[in-house]
Amino acid sequence: MYATMRKYRGMRSVPEIAKRAEKDFAPMLKKLSGFQGYYLMDCGDGVVVTISVFDSRESALASNEKAAAFVKSSLADLAGDAKPEISAGEVRVSVSAR
Repeated sequence: MYATMRKYRGMRSVPEIAKRAEKDFAPMLKKLSGFQGYYLMDCGDGVVVTISVFDSRESALASNEKAAAFVKSSLADLAGDAKPEISAGEVRVSVSAR
């Protein structure tokens, strides 16, 4: 299992970003091979962190490209020229309530 985390700063209207991400971006991620989950966190002060989880490294990295295109095409009015800090890697521990 692989995950990628994108951290954006200087976001305007995080509730609107979350709404657009849920409506338009998450469905795109679901189409990628090995999709397991997508999470968007409002960290306060215009900071947004997203986490995408996939079966393969290739799909996790492909999600970063999809995210960059989505931010440019659908969030430019709220994100400006924000460049995310990206971390990606193999998940070594996974615990859930299920």
